[in-house]
Amino acid sequence: MTYKVAEYFGETKETIVRDATANEVADFKAREQKIANLKLEAEAKAEAKAALLQRLGITEDEAKLLLA
Repeated sequence: MTYKVAEYFGETKETIVRDATANEVADFKAREQKIANLKLEAEAKAEAKAALLQRLGITEDEAKLLLA
């Protein structure tokens, strides 16, 4: 996959689209990986919460009432 970078120059209203450098590609891939990890963590948290609620035999709304 080829990564592209668009640079916009406000004074001249010129946009340049170029291939990303190796550092830019590495940064982009690191951000993609971080986002994927955050999504996995959120899914795991949601699953753990659902399992706890099921084990307690209450709904999410009931848990909110108990904690309010």
